[in-house]
Amino acid sequence: MTTQVEDLVKKAYAAFNSRDIDTALATFHPSVEWPKAFEGGYVSGHDEIRKYWTRQWAEINPNVEPIDISLKKDGTLQVEVSQIVKDLNGNIIFDGNVKHNYTLQDGLLRKMDIEVG
Repeated sequence: MTTQVEDLVKKAYAAFNSRDIDTALATFHPSVEWPKAFEGGYVSGHDEIRKYWTRQWAEINPNVEPIDISLKKDGTLQVEVSQIVKDLNGNIIFDGNVKHNYTLQDGLLRKMDIEVG
């Protein structure tokens, strides 16, 4: 795996955690598919992700820190993260490790799937 891919991933997560939507979206392919983790299904494209995150952050406070970044045999990128999700009062809803599996296209994050457990 290249340093460029690792830097892309770190930039995406840092931007997400700081709620910098524009910087996070700059790491995504224009046709990105993003899972709606707590609802099911996906949103597609930058505008839909912006709407989803804006709504999500009005309801919960997620923080995801990459622990390990690796390339899987099928060519997808796996990012193991420590994820803490709190409600807006600071109560923990979820605290654990989750795997985010990405498909890359044109040097950008194209699709993310979540693997729990």
